[in-house]
Amino acid sequence: MNNDTPPAVRSGTEVLWAALGGAPALLDRVTYGGAPGQLPARLPVMDLARATVAVAGLAAVERAGLPGPVRVDDGAVATAFVSERHLRVDGRAPVNFAPLSRFWRAADGWVRTHANYPHHEAALREALGVPEGPGAADAVAAAIGGRTAVDVETTVYAAGGLAVALRTPAEWAAHPQGREVAARPLLTRERLDGAAPRRRTGRLRVLDLTRVIAGPVATRTLALLGADVLRIDPPGNPELPDQHADTDVGKRTAALDLDRRADRRTFDELLDAADVLVTGYRPGALDRFGLHRPGLVTARLSAWGDRGPWAERRGFDSLVQVATGIAVVEGSAEEPGVLPAQALDHGTGYLLAAAVLRTLTEQDRDGGTRLVRVALARTGHWLTHGLPRSPALPGPAAGPVDPEPYLTESEGPLGRLRYARSPVTYEGGPVDWARPPGVAGTDAPVWSEPGPSGDGPAPGARG
Repeated sequence: MNNDTPPAVRSGTEVLWAALGGAPALLDRVTYGGAPGQLPARLPVMDLARATVAVAGLAAVERAGLPGPVRVDDGAVATAFVSERHLRVDGRAPVNFAPLSRFWRAADGWVRTHANYPHHEAALREALGVPEGPGAADAVAAAIGGRTAVDVETTVYAAGGLAVALRTPAEWAAHPQGREVAARPLLTRERLDGAAPRRRTGRLRVLDLTRVIAGPVATRTLALLGADVLRIDPPGNPELPDQHADTDVGKRTAALDLDRRADRRTFDELLDAADVLVTGYRPGALDRFGLHRPGLVTARLSAWGDRGPWAERRGFDSLVQVATGIAVVEGSAEEPGVLPAQALDHGTGYLLAAAVLRTLTEQDRDGGTRLVRVALARTGHWLTHGLPRSPALPGPAAGPVDPEPYLTESEGPLGRLRYARSPVTYEGGPVDWARPPGVAGTDAPVWSEPGPSGDGPAPGARG
């Protein structure tokens, strides 16, 4: 740690590193700096961002056997935490929220919906009795305006859509799911059996069953560090194009229908040879596919946690902010607010990458089939209840960061991409991903040939 860095800046990193079971002495390898005042909010968003990026870097240098240092640059972190906003595809800006993904006034408060995916938009309209067409937004506003917020939430979820009533922090604390989240740790890491340690001589193989931002950020980070990441999506439900361009850099992506016998056989063969499985679907949604394998590290991401009345509900960062009271804290008397970034998504993604790397390091020594679990709501609870507000880092006057030093471009199958560099940086580490994203779902569902990666120390390439 820099001598002039306030101790509170490091405190979040210390908490996360302890939760990950890391050796405290390694914390001295982290240096902090960069333009202060980034990601301004009432809640300590920048502290969450710094800490999650720092532990991802620490877990990487520990696994690679490098001395560090791990550099946490506020400008790089802030730019990466809004990477989806900086993306350009042949100069075109991304579409981050669909017209029906927004706040709406209900009869007694506010509701936020998420309808970026076509099937979620269709479910929302069906629940509210709104036909498809140019007047859909006005019709949704009228339908929600005549109901209570909780009624809208209940009705839309029952139809397979996503809508969450705005709650205050006190209301969330009294809610059964809020109590469940508060009672659980930020993350859990379990050893499930006594499987012998694996001997890994090639690239780490990561099977990626995640969507949207948090899970893909985790696997995007593992790809940066040299892992062979293969993402699998259903053929009829690919990732949204701009999210794919932003979060699937460094990976390969394939389409498999696990309800088809041939595709299921291919998937099982991939899973048999995988080192890590990362899932981002609702708890229990994939159980019927029998994903357990001896010696596998499984990392499970959920929105609300895997226990409680909302455990099986879908959720997104924006909705978790609304349910947990964050939108009230960041808003005004007139309307709800939002965090300056989808920080629950991005922060949980870097934390999940760190947890996978730390678990692999322990597994190499002790063996065992391992399970890691994180949830957006738990990260949100840590933001609202577990992080003290730190003073600004020493440096120039606060102001919006110039993102240009933290952006880069590449040419690939999707065209000319401008994207944010990874904020996970350390001496001897990679500076960019080895490959741009390809056309979604068009890669062969096979593992790459074993061998060292050309873009930095492979986290799985240890004897």
